[in-house]
Formats: sequence, structure tokens, C-alpha cells
Amino acid sequence: MEYSKPALTFEEQADRLLSRGLIADRDTLISRLKVVNYYRLSGYLYPFRRKDDSYADGTTLEKVWRRYTFDRRLRLLVLDAIERVEVAAKTQIVYVLAHETGPFGYTKQTNLPKLDTQQFAYFLQRIFEETKHSREDYVLHFKKKYGAQNTYLPLWMLAEIMSFGELLTLFMGVETAIKQKIAAQYGVADVVLFSWLRSLNVTRNICAHHGRLWNRELGVRPMIPGERKHPQWYTPVIVRNNRIFGTLTVLKFMLGFCAPQSGWPHRVSELLSIYPDVPITAMGFPPDWTKCPIWE
Repeated sequence: MEYSKPALTFEEQADRLLSRGLIADRDTLISRLKVVNYYRLSGYLYPFRRKDDSYADGTTLEKVWRRYTFDRRLRLLVLDAIERVEVAAKTQIVYVLAHETGPFGYTKQTNLPKLDTQQFAYFLQRIFEETKHSREDYVLHFKKKYGAQNTYLPLWMLAEIMSFGELLTLFMGVETAIKQKIAAQYGVADVVLFSWLRSLNVTRNICAHHGRLWNRELGVRPMIPGERKHPQWYTPVIVRNNRIFGTLTVLKFMLGFCAPQSGWPHRVSELLSIYPDVPITAMGFPPDWTKCPIWE
């Protein structure tokens, strides 16, 4: 089917939303549409839509805008926690791998046996490009002093320029025994830790691209540890992983190891208290979530 819808002016966009039942001052709505794209705002209007595309009674711009600003603040909170977890995970993975395989061990496929030849070649090419284009002072110094004999950086330098995705590939590629040694620092199985890092990487990308997070159904979900060894994820509150509450709980759990002094959990609670009108059930929060031992 050919797409034939024309571009609308900000005024026409506002009139369309008002005609569908959105309650708003027209001038205020136009000013908001000038700074927030119509389709971005529509994502926050969607829960209020009826089947005929009209909006439910009482749908106000103020109500929708509060959900929008809540989500923006939530993304910043999540990014802050992910940064701490990512830095800690890089430090731990690089530390263990460097001591097991040497500073340049990652350049040998025998040390990344879980990657096939194509995956390893792609990973090494990405690392080569990252190193080549880096303008960090320590990278330039290394190239100047050691570049004639070394194409790649030692692991502890590489950790500072590699992406989260490259970190995941590195972790995926190492021997199971090394994965287990790293995961043991969080008291979970290696497959659980990998699923957490993978999910956090996706969540980080959503936040970095300003995507809607608060009521999103997660496509890549963090694995919940088994109940027998980790009852705190099940009793008296079951932590589900399909929405952001599961991810927030993973972050809270990991911060307990890598940043126990952080006031991040308090800031999560504070954000929820500032926006009591935002339904947290859409985020996967159970009614009694504060009784979860991980959050107490």
C-alpha cells in the first residue's frame, strides 16, 4: 500500500489531537509539539486511546505530559545505574581475563573459544577500529611508545574504549570457568549474569535514544535466578522480568555489590513519590514491591 499521508503543521497536529478528545489549551499544545515530536508524544497518549482513535474522557495534556517527564527522569536514573554496573563489569571481566590469558589474550581465538571464526574476526575488527580512531591521551601514548610492536591495546586500556556490546562479546567468548569466576562475584550463575548484561545493554540503548521506557514490554529480558538458591526474588514478592521493574531490581541487586554506598534506590523511590499519578503497574511493579528483600 502506498503511503500518502501529508506532513501536518504544528497547528494541524494540535487540532487533530484536540478533535480526538485531548483536553488542552491549544497554544500550549502547539508549543509542546514544537519541542516534542507528534509521534513521540503519541506514544504517551496511546494508553488513553479508544478503538475509534478518540481519547478517553478526562485525558488532559497535563496528565500525558507528566508521564512524559516522568519517563525522561526514569531514563536518566536507569542510565546512571547502568553506567556504574557497566564500569564495574568491565573492570571485573578484564581483570580476570588478563590474569588468565595475559594482557593481549583476547587477540587469540583460543582464549575466546565460545566465538566461532566469523564472530571472532568481527570482534577483533571492531576492537581494531576502536583503537585506531581513539584520541584518548593514553591510547596515543601507547601507540607512540609501543605501537611498532603492538597493534592492539592491553586489556586494561581496552576496557576504557570498548563498547558495552563488545564487552558482551568478550564475556560470551571466554571459557565457562572464567565466566563462572566473574559471575560468582555477584553470587549468580554465569548464564544469569550474561542475560543481565545483555538486557542492560538493550535498555541502555533505549535510554540513549530517548525511547519510551516506563510502560514498555521488554524484548530482551533479564533472567531471574532460580528460586531454590535465590528465594529473595520470589518471596514474599515475585519479581517478573517482562517490564522495567525487573530491570530496576537487577540494577538494585548489582549496585549492592559494585556501589553499596549509592543513594540510587532512594532516588527511585523519590521519583515514584513525586509522580504518584503515574501507574507503576504498567512498569511491572507489584502492589507490595517494597516488601521485596532486594528493595528493603
